[in-house]
Amino acid sequence: MDKRPTSAQSNAESPDSPTGAHVEWCKQLIAATMSSQISGPIGSEMISREYKDCDVEVKGFLLDSDPQQTAPSSTLREGNKQAQMEEAQRVPGETIKAIVKDVMYICPFSGVVRGTLTITDYKLFFKSLTRDPPFVLDVNLGAISRLESIAVQSHGDNTQGLEIVCKDLRNPRFAYKKEGQSNLEVFETLSKYAFPLSHNLPLFAFKYRETFPEDGWKIYDPVAEYKRQGLPNESWIISKVNSSYELCETYPALLVLPSNVTEDELKRVAAFRAKRRLPVLSWIHPESQAAIVRCGQPQVGPSDRRCREDERYLQTILDANAQSHKLCIFDARQSTVADTNKAKDGGYENESLYINVELNFLEIPNIHVMRESLRKLKEVVYPAIDQQRWFSSVDSTHWLEYIRLLLAGAVRIADRIESGKTSVVVHCSDGWDRTAQLTSLAMLMLDAHYRSLRGFQVLLEKEWLSFGHRFASRVGHGDGNHANSERSPLFVQFIDCVWQMTRQFPSAFEFNELFLITVLDHLYSCLFGTFLYNSEQERVSKACNCYLVLKSFCHDLVTLMSISSDFYFFAGGVQQDCVSVVICEQPA
Repeated sequence: MDKRPTSAQSNAESPDSPTGAHVEWCKQLIAATMSSQISGPIGSEMISREYKDCDVEVKGFLLDSDPQQTAPSSTLREGNKQAQMEEAQRVPGETIKAIVKDVMYICPFSGVVRGTLTITDYKLFFKSLTRDPPFVLDVNLGAISRLESIAVQSHGDNTQGLEIVCKDLRNPRFAYKKEGQSNLEVFETLSKYAFPLSHNLPLFAFKYRETFPEDGWKIYDPVAEYKRQGLPNESWIISKVNSSYELCETYPALLVLPSNVTEDELKRVAAFRAKRRLPVLSWIHPESQAAIVRCGQPQVGPSDRRCREDERYLQTILDANAQSHKLCIFDARQSTVADTNKAKDGGYENESLYINVELNFLEIPNIHVMRESLRKLKEVVYPAIDQQRWFSSVDSTHWLEYIRLLLAGAVRIADRIESGKTSVVVHCSDGWDRTAQLTSLAMLMLDAHYRSLRGFQVLLEKEWLSFGHRFASRVGHGDGNHANSERSPLFVQFIDCVWQMTRQFPSAFEFNELFLITVLDHLYSCLFGTFLYNSEQERVSKACNCYLVLKSFCHDLVTLMSISSDFYFFAGGVQQDCVSVVICEQPA
């Protein structure tokens, strides 16, 4: 039976707004995010954990899927399933830290719901005492961004209020009596286990004791992946020059490099690039040999310094592709920002110094703009939507505009590779944020393998994890400093872009919407070791000084995906030997 989500509604019913053609996409995105960790897809008669038994106006947020579909694992989606149980179901290794009775959940739609609040070292679990069937709300502690005391005078002078601001757009509020130790116990216990690193405690992934039939850490074998692409060949080698992470500490141990470049030249090129992130191959076309190469910005500075080794290095990359006499550089940044970066010793390639090189700016804003965009989007959708101003409100957040910019940039990269048979170099400032978004999206369009369930997992491990996207800094795992300016929803944006692609080309993907939601759930959950730390080198050096300890104690998310694969498959499977280029233009 086909479990695919229903198609988006026709654009014919959209108002004359630039956002109009994408409104159904946005509503689906909001539904996916707001229903984070629901027990499987839900139908119109079912409400997500936070809104169950609330007023019917919330039904507009729900995913319209098969209500008979069941969850693959208690670990994955325990929300509604727990509603039938007397107490919170715990995953292996999870322990209860506090139980507070006579707590009021302040539902933004139907008012106060009374019940019992259970706090473990992995989640917060609230269950009503007065509803039948019981009202249940659970929040992974890793999804909590900050805790705030709030005034709740309407519930009595002896009542304390608590707002839990979550990274997944939820803001559950509770009220409870100040009697005894409950006030101190709730706030301190939640703070301690929601932000374990701020209290010198380990993340829950190191406590999780589930057993799986497959070791998820082995799903990505870089040598096997590069061999699948036809590497090494006469122009490219798989090198261990970075095996000790001395050449570049944020790159993986194995790199694909031009075959005729010396180690001394590599060091000079690395010194000229931001964070020593020299250009390295990520993907190569099986026929034309056009390559996707990623790196950090050149450090030309205000005096327009040049590095002849870097110039020759890019010429070597160009020469490795006999199908084209041009190399195309895609700088993800806004051109004005790239100019400004020169004052900070950054900059961009001078086309007069790099022969046969074409420089293109993709005009994508930085991490701070994206963080603000998501904050505005949350204000639009939570706790309620203003239907009269929906289009203008979403438009004002610029979220869909930035999604379009990312997809349009990836389309340009994929088109140069596929149609132009031209190798491309992609970078932003440091090469670990917008660069990862663009290269992975372009590879999804070009390579059907990455659109399979396992191939997508390999893509995440390769382009995001091994190449040093700063997950710890961008998500803030276990860190109570919610105001840290390093936080930004770059990976959430990427998943949204993938979701947009699955809506346009559903038969081109082997996985579905629920799979993407699950990945986002565990981006925050800290249940698995997949998204921990900022780089491969950090995982090796900081995980109790032994990568094997991380692998032994922290299960990888892809392990769970592998044993639950039937739940995520589309019935039609993945189309092979096709290039999927999305339509990302705004309507006229």
